[in-house]
Amino acid sequence: MFGFVSGVGIAGLSKRSAASARETCENGFSRAVPVAVSAPQRVDAPSLIKVQQPMTITEKILAKAAEKDFVLPGDNVWVNVDVLMTHDVCGPGTIGVFKREFGQDAKVFDKEKVVIIPDHYIFTADERANRNVDILRDFVQEQGIKYFYDITDRSDFKANPDYKGVCHVALAQEGHTRPGEVMFGTDSHTCNAGAFGQFATGIGNTDAGFILGTGKLLVKVPATMRFEMNGEMPDYLLAKDLILNIIGDIGVAGATYRTLEFSGEVIPQLSMEERQTLCNMAIEAGGKNGIIAPDAITSEYVDSRTSKPYEKFSTDSKASFYADRTYNLADLEPVVAKPHSPDNRDLAKNCRDVKITRTYIGSCTGGKIEDFIAAARVLQYQKVRVPTFLVPATRKVYDDLHQYKINGQTLWEIFHSAGCIDPASPSCAACLGGPKVSDVVRRSWLARIRGLQCSARCLWESRIRSQESMVQRFVFQPRTGTSRGEWD
Repeated sequence: MFGFVSGVGIAGLSKRSAASARETCENGFSRAVPVAVSAPQRVDAPSLIKVQQPMTITEKILAKAAEKDFVLPGDNVWVNVDVLMTHDVCGPGTIGVFKREFGQDAKVFDKEKVVIIPDHYIFTADERANRNVDILRDFVQEQGIKYFYDITDRSDFKANPDYKGVCHVALAQEGHTRPGEVMFGTDSHTCNAGAFGQFATGIGNTDAGFILGTGKLLVKVPATMRFEMNGEMPDYLLAKDLILNIIGDIGVAGATYRTLEFSGEVIPQLSMEERQTLCNMAIEAGGKNGIIAPDAITSEYVDSRTSKPYEKFSTDSKASFYADRTYNLADLEPVVAKPHSPDNRDLAKNCRDVKITRTYIGSCTGGKIEDFIAAARVLQYQKVRVPTFLVPATRKVYDDLHQYKINGQTLWEIFHSAGCIDPASPSCAACLGGPKVSDVVRRSWLARIRGLQCSARCLWESRIRSQESMVQRFVFQPRTGTSRGEWD
């Protein structure tokens, strides 16, 4: 038996209404349309046409991690975590939160997605500091965590050969920084991994404890600030100059809870180590994360360190930005961040009358092998005039000091001949803070000086640090086209 219906939607009609349904034609008359009269049935609504939402690289990564087609800045989304990193400072607190909230016998969400690297409270006789590392060891054994890079102090500040060093550089060297993934770490400089096209940001113990138990975290999608840098990278500039110029322009709160995306002609000219320097200091501007789109250089680095698959993302051409800044490299000069804030920027040549008492070359942004190469090129055949401390970021960098040669001399030999103090074993060392730790270190925050205001701390380039070591005062002429500078 047949009735009549107008178009789709018959499942919502009764038998009576279906039987009397009619279709209106263009001429105003009605004509019958046959339809089977039967019990109402479910009919799927017509599929909607998907409109591609332009997104930035950070938005794409978070959308994937949240299992969504797209996200917008300000959206709150639950993301699946690919890597959780903690160290000896925050690890015990994170473990405490995890056990309190999930139970003493709870298991971590994935024992191969947790990375633990002690690097702060090491090489010390302090029992409380050593207890922190003991807590990590016990937890790793209990949970069967795969990636634990333990430290054994073999006295005289020497470590076991398989110890890695500063977590941020070690994460990259060990293949944990992969494009398209989400990494959280209990350290503000976790954003270092953004150099590999990974969403990486620092979190606190509570969030980390929650991730340990669930593998997820609620995240607000940050708006993106793009910094496009064009032109040829001159030999008198390093990535630290670029990021300090940016921070000097926007201030330490200028990117609060926003993504700093670095792009432009300069990126292919930068090594992965230099890219890490850019992304590492996103937090110094208040950023949620720093990020660079992965390219062939990225793939070469990552593929040589891990066989795990990954997905590359790039920013859409029509993506929206909170801010969009462009820099011409020809307009930039070497800079420093004077005490007591990273945005207290000044040209290096303006600091010629600043007298220093000691120099430190190291940290997660200044202790990579390329930083030591830059320093060695300046120090070769010279003598330092102030105590100069060297702390490689990782064990690999430490070993490379004995392998890499300039004019027939290893880096180690160059530093030794220049009168530097022999390189110490890898760790966060002076950057953690302490009484008058150094005039020249990674972070210039007054709070890191433990209240000793007489210790003036600056952020310098490795080259500038080395040059300061030799003369105590520094004159730099970048327009000469040489990285050697001039000495007074």
